[in-house]
Amino acid sequence: MAAVDHEVAIVGAGFSGIGTAIKLDQAGMRDWVMLEEGDGVGGAWHWNTYPGIGVDIPSFSYQFSFEQRNDWSRVYAPGAELKDYAEHCVERYDLRGRIRFNSKVLGAAFDPERHLWTLTIAGGPPILARYLVGATGVFSQPKPPDIPGLDGFAGAVMHTARWDHGTELRGKRVGLIGTGASAVQVIPSIAPEVEHLTVFQRTPIWCLPKPDAPLPPRTRRVLKGIPGAQRVARAVSQAYVELTFPLAAHYHGVLPLATAGERTGLQHLRRQVRDPAIREKLTPRYGLGCKRPSFSNEYLATFNRPNVLLETASIESFTPAGARTAAGDEHEVDVMILATGFKVFEKGNLPPFPVSGRDEVELAEWWDENRFQAYEGTSVPGFPNLFLILGPYGYNGASYFTLIENQARHIVRCLRRARETGSTAVEVSAAANRRYFESMLSRRDRQVFSQDSCATAHSYYFDDHGDTPFRPASTLEASWRSGHFDLDDYRFIRSEPAAPAATRS
Repeated sequence: MAAVDHEVAIVGAGFSGIGTAIKLDQAGMRDWVMLEEGDGVGGAWHWNTYPGIGVDIPSFSYQFSFEQRNDWSRVYAPGAELKDYAEHCVERYDLRGRIRFNSKVLGAAFDPERHLWTLTIAGGPPILARYLVGATGVFSQPKPPDIPGLDGFAGAVMHTARWDHGTELRGKRVGLIGTGASAVQVIPSIAPEVEHLTVFQRTPIWCLPKPDAPLPPRTRRVLKGIPGAQRVARAVSQAYVELTFPLAAHYHGVLPLATAGERTGLQHLRRQVRDPAIREKLTPRYGLGCKRPSFSNEYLATFNRPNVLLETASIESFTPAGARTAAGDEHEVDVMILATGFKVFEKGNLPPFPVSGRDEVELAEWWDENRFQAYEGTSVPGFPNLFLILGPYGYNGASYFTLIENQARHIVRCLRRARETGSTAVEVSAAANRRYFESMLSRRDRQVFSQDSCATAHSYYFDDHGDTPFRPASTLEASWRSGHFDLDDYRFIRSEPAAPAATRS
């Protein structure tokens, strides 16, 4: 009989994996392994090290509720501090000894007879686990531009998610493709040092003022020393986050907060950009909320610089010297930066390896045929013992840390029931999944994504089916559901247990 290597295999050592591991330990489920493709923890904060990187919600919200820091340097912490926070959590909760770095998962297959997952690992032996947790996040697979000729470009090329710190930008002619969240941070950071910066924009981004400020030592002492000060700061931060996305996006038909946000964004644009022609190019033609907005006090003003050019004609092809636009203009650059984002709701990302469930059905194919869906954003029928942290209709747009804690609570409830009943397989019923999916779809009309103008937003929020697989709910509702969903929506099945690893011959 095959030996079980671990009760739980967690794929990904970002905050999703870290948070899940902590909650499993606290529930007395310590037999887990965490598999990480890279050589360090932190996920997006390990891989992304581009100039200017930082959080886009206040740091008081961008942390675990059970492990709050009071020493952030700014209201919006820089990326290095988030990487440090990941390291802190790993050490504080004694996780490192069960993390396997440089262990890329190539595939996972479920054995319906033994109720085990077999994980294929690059360069190593397979791992057998009872349960599999996909904690790879959505910002893990860089998406290059679908433009011909990139291989023929003679200069340096790098994606923002794989920044090459050995490439010198000072005094160079730089091209940057994209005006999304990463570009909004990179552009003002590198513009003062490059000789010339050409920004290739397909769709302008809604850019709002950023309520950021340094947190000097005195402020940090207040947060640490005065009882309740940290709780108040977090409460204010949570309310701000809730107003700027979950309520604005999912209750647009009731609370038209996005309309007020658009006025703020346009006022910010008028204050920041002097040239009316450039201002016009930077003005979004879609509703606020159709795609991820950004917050910055420097991005828009960067286009006032004489060494920065905003190019809105589409790139027809790359050339050895740079890029040629559809208008016939060729821009010569020394370095090309791809701020083109990530694969999100598409094949090859959720999760970024093949997952074969019961009856050898592949998860990506199932979603392709049935649309993205997962019960409470966590489980998919036909895929027993598989749990997702960022599954379809799980994330409502608040802090990822809130999502992680909710999903970890959901998983722990399922595994506790399995232990109590002696079950070896946990599978959500098709009826429960269908009921949840239909309830999510029934709320679409009130979301901001239902605006006609969203058709021109080129937003990764929309999948190939035209759906936006966000959870259309408040954070309070999502949190409550994670602790109160009906466990009878799952089937708990017993089988002959596999032999423990210690008995392997």
